[in-house]
Formats: sequence, structure tokens, C-alpha cells
Amino acid sequence: MRVVDVFVDELDLVNLGFEGAVPTDTGRPACHPAILLKIYIYGYLNRIQSSRRLEREAQRNVELMWLTGRLMPDFKTIANFQRKRGTDLFSENKSVPLFVSSALIS
Repeated sequence: MRVVDVFVDELDLVNLGFEGAVPTDTGRPACHPAILLKIYIYGYLNRIQSSRRLEREAQRNVELMWLTGRLMPDFKTIANFQRKRGTDLFSENKSVPLFVSSALIS
């Protein structure tokens, strides 16, 4: 899981087009896209596709608690991220599929 943490932290999320990477001045801050990306990659590596199951994993799994800094987004936030950015991650940015395939091999 440390590899996922380092990988996501090294990505330039603003240049990749993630909304919310730079917080707005007003309103309630959104969940940072790096946290959601870590949850998404964790689910992909562990074959968890359901946003409700990822929400439960974030509440009970120590690895995911460490990875997210004990932030626990609800299933709707995870589902919106999966819907908006899930397919784009593997078509726009070639470093994400390379990382995931190398993590699955090792």
C-alpha cells in the first residue's frame, strides 16, 4: 500500500484534470481527488468494484485507513468519482495502467 501512496502523491493531479485538486475559497471543501484515487486503485487491485463495499473497507480495513489518513468518504462520493474519472484514468494517463499492471504482477 505504500507504493500506491507514493505513486498517487507523485502524480500532478491538476494537469491530469482532476477537479478539486485546488480547493476553492468558499464553501465546504471537497474530498481531495488523491484520496479518492487511492481508494479507486486499492479497489482495483483487490477486485472491489462496489462503491458501498469500498466505503465499508475504508471504515474497517487498517490498510485503507492508513492509505486515506482515516478519511472515510461515503459511497456516493466514491461512486461519483468512479463514474466521472474511472474510465478516463486508463485511457488518458498511461502511468496508471502501467502501475496497476506492475502491481498485479508482483
